[in-house]
Amino acid sequence: MRAVATRFIRTMTSISTLLRRVGALVTVLVSLSAARAEGVTRTWTVAGTDRTAIVHLPATDPAKTLGTERQPIASPLIFAFHGHGGRAQFVERALHFQKEWPQAVVVYPQGLPTKTSLDPKGTGTGWQIRAGTNEDRDLAFVDAIVASLRAEGWIDDTRIYAAGHSNGGGFTYALWDARHDLFAAVALIATGSLELSKLKPLPCMHIAGRGDKIVKISFQEKVMKEERVVNGSVGEGVEWATNCTQWSSEGASAFVAMITDGGHGIPTEAPPLMVRFFKEQVKEVVKVDVKTDVKVDVKTEPATPQPAGLPKSHSIIIITDK
Repeated sequence: MRAVATRFIRTMTSISTLLRRVGALVTVLVSLSAARAEGVTRTWTVAGTDRTAIVHLPATDPAKTLGTERQPIASPLIFAFHGHGGRAQFVERALHFQKEWPQAVVVYPQGLPTKTSLDPKGTGTGWQIRAGTNEDRDLAFVDAIVASLRAEGWIDDTRIYAAGHSNGGGFTYALWDARHDLFAAVALIATGSLELSKLKPLPCMHIAGRGDKIVKISFQEKVMKEERVVNGSVGEGVEWATNCTQWSSEGASAFVAMITDGGHGIPTEAPPLMVRFFKEQVKEVVKVDVKTDVKVDVKTEPATPQPAGLPKSHSIIIITDK
């Protein structure tokens, strides 16, 4: 009887030790996942100006990467651009693409002070809204990000997407025009353009609010009709999701309109629908050349003092004129 009791105590002790070890491992794995979810701020120097973006790399199974270096995986790439006066952190929280599509590389770039009709002094941060303006600083910034992530092996060139809110949507139109061959699809939120006639077909999702007091719904509805014409999306639309209508026809580029009762902000229900739309769009023909007039020098050690608060792994990409 005493021997049985001894064996029982030893068994329970072994189980207790095992549970403690499992608990410690789970804690480590959760910590690793949380660290990845936070994203990393990276800096590019483009034509002498430091540019930053929050970069989220694809989530992976911590058990497979514990104690090893993460290997790059060719992944979907999503750019998300904030509105005028905004910050990369704002649109990161509002869109949270890294949570909706954890297998993707998600980049939230930070804009620079930009003059607009509502901000003639240019005190707020923002983006160029057409090619050939602002010395094409923002187009060059996107080129630099793509070049560096591609060199690192993170990009699937058939699945590159851009989303923009308000003034960031204006810049997305500029990308649609000047970098059309780079993207598989775009998403536009609370924005519009008067220069759609020169655009080439590209899958597009447009999100608007009936209560928008900045970019009126009447204007956005006219823009959406023109976007459908550009994409060859004719005929009657069909329900694609709640508040969403899709127009699509043979040989046409898909177009989805989402109209809510909201205002100028980003609808809380929009991010998963935007990701769904992106997942449905894959380029059939890959063109990996990025139109650019800058030379990319990738440096693992910063050439200038590193911004405070960045991890040691933070890299700075130096962009200079050819």
